[in-house]
Amino acid sequence: MTDEARAKRTQTLTTAAKAKSQAKITAAEKAIRTLVKRGESITFQAVQREAGVSHAFLYNHPDLRGRIERLRAQTRPLPAPTPPADEQSTLILALTGQITRLKKQHREEVQALRDALEQAHGENLDLRRELARRGDTGAALQGRPT
Repeated sequence: MTDEARAKRTQTLTTAAKAKSQAKITAAEKAIRTLVKRGESITFQAVQREAGVSHAFLYNHPDLRGRIERLRAQTRPLPAPTPPADEQSTLILALTGQITRLKKQHREEVQALRDALEQAHGENLDLRRELARRGDTGAALQGRPT
C-alpha cells in the first residue's frame, strides 16, 4: 500500500469519525430540547436514552456535559416539606405505642412456647421412665430360669 493510499484512507476515516460525532452531538441537543418541551427531568440517563448515545459520550463533551448539569440543577424538585412538629410527635407516639404492643405480644408468645417446651420435656421424661420400667420388667422376666 502506498503512502498516498494510506493517507487517503486515514483522511476518509477521520472525516467519517467527525461526521459520526457531530451526528451524536446533534442527537443529544435534540434530545435535550425534546425533554425540556415535555417537562421531563434533564439527566444524563434521560438524554442518553432519548438520543441513543452513551453516558461516556455525554460526559466527554464539555459543552453537552455543562448544559446537562445546568439543566439538571434547575429542574431538581424541592425537598418534601417536613410535617409540623405536632404531627411528627403524633406519628412518633403512634409508632412507639405499636412497637411496645408488638414487643409485649412477642414476649407472651415466647413464654407460651417455653411453657409448651417444658411440658413436652416432662412428658418425654415420663415416657422414657415408663419405657425403662417396662423394659426392666421384661428383661427380668426373660432372664429368669424356668
